Formats: sequence, structure tokens, C-alpha cells
Amino acid sequence: MDHFAYRDGTLCAEAVTVAAMAKAVGTPFYCYSTATLERHYRVIAEALGGLDTLICYSVKANSNQAVIATLARLGSGADVVSVGELQRALAAGIGPEKIVFSGVGKTAAEMAAALAAGILQFNVESEAELETLSAVATGAGTTAAASLRVNPDIDAGSHHKISTGRREDKFGIPWTRAREAYALAARLPGIAVVGLDVHIGSQLTELAPFEQAFSRIAQLVRALRAEGHDIRSLDIGGGLGVPYGEGAAPPLPATYGAVVKKTVGHLGCRLILEPGRLIAGNAGILVSRVLYIKQGESRTFVVLDAAMNDLMRPSLYQAFHRIIPVIEAPPGITELPVDIVGPVCESGDTFAAARPMPPLAAGDLVAVLTAGAYGAVMSSSYNSRPLTPEVLVRGKEFALIRRRQDLAHMLQLEAMPEWFKGAGPAR
Repeated sequence: MDHFAYRDGTLCAEAVTVAAMAKAVGTPFYCYSTATLERHYRVIAEALGGLDTLICYSVKANSNQAVIATLARLGSGADVVSVGELQRALAAGIGPEKIVFSGVGKTAAEMAAALAAGILQFNVESEAELETLSAVATGAGTTAAASLRVNPDIDAGSHHKISTGRREDKFGIPWTRAREAYALAARLPGIAVVGLDVHIGSQLTELAPFEQAFSRIAQLVRALRAEGHDIRSLDIGGGLGVPYGEGAAPPLPATYGAVVKKTVGHLGCRLILEPGRLIAGNAGILVSRVLYIKQGESRTFVVLDAAMNDLMRPSLYQAFHRIIPVIEAPPGITELPVDIVGPVCESGDTFAAARPMPPLAAGDLVAVLTAGAYGAVMSSSYNSRPLTPEVLVRGKEFALIRRRQDLAHMLQLEAMPEWFKGAGPAR
């Protein structure tokens, strides 16, 4: 469920018309709904009711500080994968005791910063990382709480670029080496083993992979405890999919919660969850204006002012996003197939191909739905296009939470070498 709907024939975000925001900030822009963010957080929390849980919002899904702060006020923690995300989470009001640090390539400097901040734990993904963390912690005269991420070799069935739990994926310590890795952690100075971590991928639309992975991890928890390891927490990651408008509808959080309770609820562990897309995905839209209607030899192109640099998912993953006009089409109108594309000089700059749409004209506004996760965070300034602004709505009010990047500022970030100074143009 989200809070984007037509009212009197015009698309609204909660009680604000999308057209009013477009007039105020220009297009393209991202728009997020506070009510949807809050609802999705609460639905997940309710699904795990009765268990000792900590929800650590996955900051990589949408790292705007206003979005993080909205969730922090509900009690959320944060799952971060860089020192930049760590600083964002802290600045947005999430306490360090609710922050877990994940990722396969943490640097020693990032580890030192996280230790100094006093985070809850590191999710360690290799023996080499474990040894580096040990050295950093002992050098700082402290102890690092560590949870080892174990790869259970489960194929989640999602897109290969967002699968993380198969034996050939780069994430985690192989299932077959898990007990050896824990034995190493127990021997290393500066390391306190506190738990186990597993995450098998993103945008999962079936529960069977979760049940397989969690059941396998439950066996490992019992084996590790028998060998003397104090496994107090279990980080089960995120990954539950959201409805993009095509394909099978993902399971409801309540059904997912039942699987969690069945497979690991009896272990007596504090459960850490890392939902990102599940919270932010349907809470955001990308609003764009039609520049041109271009008639090709056999196809009609709708050219938008948004592009692949603003929303990469369709180009990168061939992902499906519903696209709707901001002004509601009259009932019974005939839809015709069009290619919805952006202005970037790449054939891959396509949001949808042969997509049935009501008639559109230059100047019309459209909304790309379910764009709140992995949209703005993955955007770039390719073709020297400024980064897209972001807007947060709450009831009848809205606020600009990221300004449109200024072209002059983009140029100021660059510098000419000394050898160009005083030199005239080449002849």
C-alpha cells in the first residue's frame, strides 16, 4: 500500500498534488511519502511481534537524511555499508548502538571510524576482513563486536545482479568454512563474536528461499554454540520484495514473519532485520515531464526529461516500473503501445518498451512508480545532467530535502592543471 492516488482526476502524494510540486521545484524530481514510510516500518515491526528484534533500515536503499530521520523517530536502527552512510545515519538521529556495518570491502579507516562511533556490530564477510578488524581494534585499544556473514548457498531466484547467497557470489563466508572462520575469530585479539549474519538477496517474491536459508542457519547456530561460541544475535538481512506492477505479488510481511518465527524464533537470539526496499520502494515516485512525442518508422517514442542517470534500474536490471499520467486518463480511453525514453545519448536510456499508455502530449507530467528505493541513491550526473531534487510530503505539506544540483557547482568541483594556465587555445 502507498499514499499516491488520484483525487479529482489529478495524482496526489498524500494531500499534495504532484502538479503543485512540479511547479514549485521543476522536473524531474523524486517525491517520497512520509505516511507510506511510516506504515511500512510499522507493518514489518508488527510482523515480528513477540520476538526480540531490531529493525536496521538498509540505508543504501534511500540515503536521504530526511528519510532516515523519519524512520529514526519510529525507533529504527540502520544497516550501513560505508563510512558515508554511517555519517548520514548518525546525522539523522540514529544512535550508534543501533547501527550495523555490512559490506565486503570495509577499509581500515572505515573500521576505525565505526569503532570510534561505538556501533552495535560489524557484519564481517571474510577471514581477511576479520584479521584487519582485529588489528584495527587492538590498535585502538578496544574490542569490535563481530557477526560473521555466512553464505548459505541458497539461490533466491531473483535477478543475478541482486542475488547474494549463492556459492559463486562475492558475499559472505562460504557455508563450508563457517566453523573454521568462527574458530579464527575466537582466537583473534580485539574481536568479540556476538552473532551470525545471513542475507541471500533482494526483491525476493517467494518465501521458500528464506525458509531454506534460515533453517540452515539455525542448524549452524546450534553447532557453533556447542563449540563454545556465544551466539546472541542473528542478523537475517532483508530482501523481501515489493510489487512493481509486473509478475507475481510478493508475500505479505506478516507471512514472512511467520516463516521467521517458525525457523529461528526459538533460538533465543536477538533478531536483526535489514529491510530497505520493503520500506522505501513504494514510498517514492519519480516525476517527469514529456518533452516530445516522436513518431518512428514503426514505434512511437515518448521522450521524457528524466533519464537513465536519474533512475538506473530499468537500464541496469531491465526492471519494470509502472508509469502513469499525473492527470488521470478518462475511463474507457484507448491505450496504445509506446516506448518511454529519456534524453541521454544511450539506446539503453529506456524506461519502458511497447508499454500501453493513454495518449500523451508534450508538457504532460508522468509518474514512475515504486521509485523510492535504489533510485536517487544510484543516480549520476552522466551527460553533465544535474542530480535530481528530492521532495518529502507529510499530509498537506511538502519540503525540498535535496536541491537540484547547480551546474556552476558541478564545474567548480573540477580544476584545470597548472600547465593550462596562461596558455592560449591550441592552433
